[in-house]
Amino acid sequence: MEVKARAPGKIILAGEHAVVHGSTAVAAAIDLYTYVTLRLPLQSAENNDRLTLQLKDLSLEFSWSLARLKEAIPCDSSTFSSSKPTSCSGETLKSIAVLVEEQNIPEAKIWLSSGISTFLWLYTNILGFNPATVIITTELPYGSGLGSSAAFCVALTAALIASSSSDKTRGDAWSSLDETNLELLNKWAFEGEKIIHGKPSGIDNTVSAYGNMIKFCSGEITRLQSNMPLRMLITNTKVGRNTKALVSGVSERTVRHPDAMNSVFSAVDSISKELATIIQSKDENSVTEKEERIKELMEMNQGLLQSMGVSHSSIDTVIRTTLKHKLTSKLTGAGGGGCVLTLLPTRTVVDKVVEELESSGFQCFTASIGGNGAQICF
Repeated sequence: MEVKARAPGKIILAGEHAVVHGSTAVAAAIDLYTYVTLRLPLQSAENNDRLTLQLKDLSLEFSWSLARLKEAIPCDSSTFSSSKPTSCSGETLKSIAVLVEEQNIPEAKIWLSSGISTFLWLYTNILGFNPATVIITTELPYGSGLGSSAAFCVALTAALIASSSSDKTRGDAWSSLDETNLELLNKWAFEGEKIIHGKPSGIDNTVSAYGNMIKFCSGEITRLQSNMPLRMLITNTKVGRNTKALVSGVSERTVRHPDAMNSVFSAVDSISKELATIIQSKDENSVTEKEERIKELMEMNQGLLQSMGVSHSSIDTVIRTTLKHKLTSKLTGAGGGGCVLTLLPTRTVVDKVVEELESSGFQCFTASIGGNGAQICF
């Protein structure tokens, strides 16, 4: 049997960094996906005693015998339930880390370790110790702030949950999960994100699971319904960044200048709320008028992010280049490199600006904003 699943990446439209200090943030799904193919062998088939993970984009394959997994991963069958997501204990994580180390991951790819640990944890907790081949491909660049780890957790969990579902209507079309399974999927994916990131906010996995857009403030997530088409040019600067250090830098600046920084956070909060209102609005204002307002809000948000000290020369280069083409940009996510968003108003031709950005060594994607969340296909 074969099950396919896909889950989208995400962007932060407004509110990054300030959200840590109580402001509102707005995030959205993008139509760049991570795909998971789950192949469960017949009982009579060969290789029905192994779990294999293939990372196609990286040309890497990892494989474990079921006996080795059972030996290493503690599993109490009396409490085991895929319908009750649980956190991975520190002790279990250590056991899983040994399984990952045994695979001799190339030194240059050692950053994959936490993702592979997450794979083993989610797979064995949802499907138990059953043989399978799991194939991963993605359109998302790794570690660039576009939610690649959350898309992986969500797509993997979607495939695992779908494979144990009684309704396996065959067809070539992608279909969404029902609300109950989406909620379950999101909880499991969040547990996966905790293995990778320690203390994630839950924004990335929620956007990837449900799609469209969300508003996030002080731990509370509200799903939004977009009522206007939005397209963005996403530029990956390919500059790695240390998210933890950037977040700490903003906090340290806040200690030094509390009044000024609190005013900055308050302004970001207003921008996020206004952006959410515009996107959800069903009024008769033309799309062009709404795009103009969003453009101004993005410009203001970028200025405030610069005042927090999280921009970077590579981001400034993208902003200057897009401004020459009368386009507005802002960083998305942690900053310090990573990705930059450029609003593409209706009928914008991007060829020339993309050519100029790529000649500077950047990687460009165009994406529709606020699309589908996790989907499955049998």
